[in-house]
Amino acid sequence: MRRSAILAAAAALAAACSTVYVASTASAAVACAPAWSASAVYVKDNVVSKDGRNFTAKWWTQGEDPVLKSAQWDVWINNGACGGTTNPSPFPSVSPSTSPSTSPSPSTSPSPSTSPSTPIPVGGLPKHALIGYLHSSFANGSGYLRMADVPAEWDIINLAFGEPTSVTSGDIRFTLCPATECPGVETEAEFIAAIKAKRAAGKKVLLSIGGANGQVQLTTTAARDRFVSSVSAIIDRYGLDGVDIDFEGHSLSLNTGDTDFKNPTTPVIVNLISAIKSLKARYGAGFVLTMAPETFFVQLGYQYYGSGPWGGQDPRAGSYLPVIHALRNDITVLHVQDYNSGSIMGLDNQYHSMGGADFHIAMTDMLLAGFPVAGNTANVFPPLREDQIAFGAPSSTSAGNGYVAPAGVQQAVTCLVKGTNCGGYTVRSGTNPNFRGLMTWSINWDKFYSWEFKNSHEPFLNALG
Repeated sequence: MRRSAILAAAAALAAACSTVYVASTASAAVACAPAWSASAVYVKDNVVSKDGRNFTAKWWTQGEDPVLKSAQWDVWINNGACGGTTNPSPFPSVSPSTSPSTSPSPSTSPSPSTSPSTPIPVGGLPKHALIGYLHSSFANGSGYLRMADVPAEWDIINLAFGEPTSVTSGDIRFTLCPATECPGVETEAEFIAAIKAKRAAGKKVLLSIGGANGQVQLTTTAARDRFVSSVSAIIDRYGLDGVDIDFEGHSLSLNTGDTDFKNPTTPVIVNLISAIKSLKARYGAGFVLTMAPETFFVQLGYQYYGSGPWGGQDPRAGSYLPVIHALRNDITVLHVQDYNSGSIMGLDNQYHSMGGADFHIAMTDMLLAGFPVAGNTANVFPPLREDQIAFGAPSSTSAGNGYVAPAGVQQAVTCLVKGTNCGGYTVRSGTNPNFRGLMTWSINWDKFYSWEFKNSHEPFLNALG
C-alpha cells in the first residue's frame, strides 16, 4: 500500500506474571524427553524436558526456559511430570540464523496493557467480499473519510496504518490523523463508536500493520513479544476484529541458507509467525487475519526463493511464502497486491504484466493451484482454499500503478470463478465458485473518484451467487 498517490505510483505475550503449572495425570513412568538446551533452536511440536517435566514447543524458540515460559500465552506447553528412561536421541537443533542480540529500542510511550480481552465473536463474511483500506492515520490527496461515513458495501475495512516506533522495536502504534492534517477528522470516541456500529452490522474492521513507510522487522523474541502486546492493546482500545499484515519494503527477508519455506529459520520470519499465532490464540476463532503482500514476495517465489543456493538474487524474493504456509489454517483472506509490480512469471512459464485481466488471472491462479518454489518440484507451495483468496487492484489511476478498468477486473473474476472469458491463459486451478472477492487501495481514493470501484464491483460480486 502507499500513503500517498506519489508513493503509490512509485517473552511471547506476558499474559500472566508467574508460571502456571498444569496438573499432570500422567504416570511417573512417562519418559523424559531430551533435556532443554538454552543454545538450541526448537520448532513447533519439539518436546524437551526440564526439572522433571516435559514441554512441547508451540513455535520456533531459542533461549526461552520452558519452566518460565509455559503460561497460557507463552511458547511452551507444560505436559506434566516425567520420569524413567530419557530418550537417548535428542532433537537435532537448527543452526540459528544470525540476528541482532540487543533488545529493541525502548518506547518513549507508556507500555500498553496486555491483559487478555474477551474473545472476538465468530462472524461470517459474505461469500464474495469487498475489502478496502481506509486512510485513518494520515492525510493525502484523496481526502479524509470518517469511519461513520464508510458505505455499507465494504465488508472488511483495513485501518491504515499501525506503524512501529522503530524498524526493529516491534512496538506498533496507531493514532488518528490530527485535525491539523485531516480536516473533518472525528474524535477518538466517535471513531470507536463508528467501529462498534460497523461490527454490529456484520462488517470486519482490522488494524493494517506496515504499509510502505512502516517497516517491521521482528529480529528478536523481545520485539516479537512487544509486537503482540502492542497490537493487542490497539485491538482492545478500538474494539477491532483482527489484523491485516501489509509488510512491504525490507520488512521480510530470508537469511542465507534458509531455503525451505516449510521450515523457516530466519528470525524475522519465525518471530512474525509466532506473534500472529499468539494473537490468534488470544482472541479465539473469531480473530480475522488478512494479508496484502506484493507479488515480489509471493508469486516471484515460483522462480526465486531468497538469495537461493546459486546466489545473486534478492533475499526478499518469495519471503512471504513461509508466513502464508505456516498460517494457512489461520488466514481469513490473502489478497496479494496485483499492482506496483514488475512482470512476474506464471504457471504457463510466461511473463505477465500488470494493467489487464491477464495479470490478475495468472497471479491468482498460482495461489489457487499451488506451485513449485524456485523451480523445485519436490518443494511445492500447496494451494490455499478458494474462500481464502482475493486479489488487490487500485481503485483509480491515482491510487497505484496497474489500474484496470472495471470490465477487466470483472473479466478476471469471471475467469477464476467460472473458467470462462480467460483470454489466452489456461487456468490450472479449474473453477473456483467460492473465490472470496476483491481488495482495493483505497476506500478514500474510491470516494475521490465517485465510488467507481464500489459501485461497479459490489453488485457484480453479489450476482456471482
